[in-house]
Amino acid sequence: MTQGKLTLKACLLTGVLIWLPFAVTLWVLDMVISTMDSMINWLPMALQPTHWFGMHIPGSGLVLALLIVLMTGFLAANMLGQKVVGLWEAMLGRIPVVKTIYNSVKQVSDTLLSGSGQAFSKALLVQFPHQDAWTIAFLTGKPGPGVAEHLNGDYVSVYVPTTPNPTSGYMMLVARSAVRELDMSVDDALKYIISMGVVAPAAKPVPPSTPTSR
Repeated sequence: MTQGKLTLKACLLTGVLIWLPFAVTLWVLDMVISTMDSMINWLPMALQPTHWFGMHIPGSGLVLALLIVLMTGFLAANMLGQKVVGLWEAMLGRIPVVKTIYNSVKQVSDTLLSGSGQAFSKALLVQFPHQDAWTIAFLTGKPGPGVAEHLNGDYVSVYVPTTPNPTSGYMMLVARSAVRELDMSVDDALKYIISMGVVAPAAKPVPPSTPTSR
């Protein structure tokens, strides 16, 4: 009887482990698509899918959002579009609260999404939250001139994410000599953090050593 209970529990746990990631993925996709579908309400009634097809078409808002993003990128690629974007940013920069939020988000998005950005370029090992503990961090760059002049030595900027939500964390300035670069990709390090250390990165094969002649 005990063995049967253990087997039933194991089967239930295995089923949960299989379906939980799938259910969460569907939930996130449904939330994103539903939010994008609400953009259809921005269109005049004569242009909405319900007017043409007599029914709501799931995902139509997502298509509209992609078209808006593509058209914005296409228009911003020429000189006239760049001037319009500049005027738009200048207008937002004059609104007190909006200016702070917009500039902060823009700096982060430019760093993360631009090809020249250095965000999360390397996975590191740093001592945190005290000298006897280590955690995984990501190299984000170097301290700015206004900060570097107050530091003695060579320092780097690192981001220490929290577990299991890596979108929140701590930005720290650490001496370069105090960090250890890990032989793993940023994606593997993020998986390791999100899984709370359960999904360890696979060890890379060590190339065979070449015997030296004496």
